Amino acid sequence: MTTEKQLEKATFAGGCFWCMVKPFDQFPGIHKVVSGYTGGHKQNPTYEEVKKGTTGHREAIEITYDPTLFPYKDLLAIFWRTIDPTDAGGQFIDRGEQYKTAIYYHSEEQRVQAEETKEQLESSNIFVQPVVTDIFPATTFYPAEEYHQDFYKKNPLKYKKEVQESGRQAFLETNWYGTKE
Repeated sequence: MTTEKQLEKATFAGGCFWCMVKPFDQFPGIHKVVSGYTGGHKQNPTYEEVKKGTTGHREAIEITYDPTLFPYKDLLAIFWRTIDPTDAGGQFIDRGEQYKTAIYYHSEEQRVQAEETKEQLESSNIFVQPVVTDIFPATTFYPAEEYHQDFYKKNPLKYKKEVQESGRQAFLETNWYGTKE
């Protein structure tokens, strides 16, 4: 049995948080993936406030995981392959600061690994444009409203449509699937 002391947190912003949960939510060692908001100035923001872009928050996910079963570096590998790391204006159809990508580190070790993987991605020449994903220290994470949690499970058809219509799926298929690092 895993105790709470063994579990760690990872926080990633990758655009629409509905699209970010499923890729992480299927592996042993991942205990929980929560949709929410982080990085802003308003306490307890709502979805409508964050969506307007006035709170400074980004839509994000917070992952509770067991690093002995699923190392942070593996989480980073999944994160990079679920986003467009070169988009400085948001992600896919979702535009604005609240949809920009970021890695929020919870320890010095996470910061180092995040920066190393970003540098590796930049030097891989997979993308012509620069990698613009931010790396910040983790701040308060506010869970989103309940109807946003596990959206892909609660609304599978709407989730699938969102991923396809947003341009995310086409981007991932073109730029990531089959790409060798």
